[in-house]
Amino acid sequence: MIDKRVKNVQEAIAGISDGMTLIVGGFGLCGIPENTINALVESNVTDLTCISNNAGVDDFGLGLLLQKKQIKKMIASYVGENAEFERQMLSGELDVELTPQGTLAEKCRAAQCGIPAFYTPAGYGTEVAEGKETKDFDGKMHILEHAYKADYSIVKAWKGDHAGNLIFKGTARNFNAPMAGSGKITIAEVEELVEPGQLDPNEIHIPGIMVQRIFQGEKFEKRIEQRTVRKRS
Repeated sequence: MIDKRVKNVQEAIAGISDGMTLIVGGFGLCGIPENTINALVESNVTDLTCISNNAGVDDFGLGLLLQKKQIKKMIASYVGENAEFERQMLSGELDVELTPQGTLAEKCRAAQCGIPAFYTPAGYGTEVAEGKETKDFDGKMHILEHAYKADYSIVKAWKGDHAGNLIFKGTARNFNAPMAGSGKITIAEVEELVEPGQLDPNEIHIPGIMVQRIFQGEKFEKRIEQRTVRKRS
């Protein structure tokens, strides 16, 4: 069994350089590979193209890379609560490609499975379809979407073992699971790193063959994007 462990986050991001394309897991503020993102901020790598559901918030997740202008293009489905993302997009400082959420997930999963392209009805008749091949299936128009091509995929898992097998928890599974294995190299940071054999095979979401580097993160934040509480009577 191949041991995929690296010593630390700095070793995990070795090879990520200016101008690369990164697929980054996370859903809102859930399942963000925050240790890896923080290391990329400190590395000062720039001109990145980042593919992610959203860009976190101003001071967390990909928002930290946006603050330092390290991202040149953002491919996402949602601007979200990130005021800096919105500002850079509206001012033209940042190249933004908004993609339907399901299409974004499927473009990642297609890359993961080695599928070059697929047809989807999502976005037909809108700007999303401009310049793309379309085709009629059973009287409904579809758009041809190509799988993403990325240098690295960076995901966050709840548990993992030395061989790279991963288990995601709750909503963190939404995008991290299809993004693992969708880049040439997949980096997985986990909350708990265990010995091979300690994970129940029936609970593993991603097999280790899709992961090249794994490490245990530290000091994970459990943020809430929007807090709603009931008023006291």
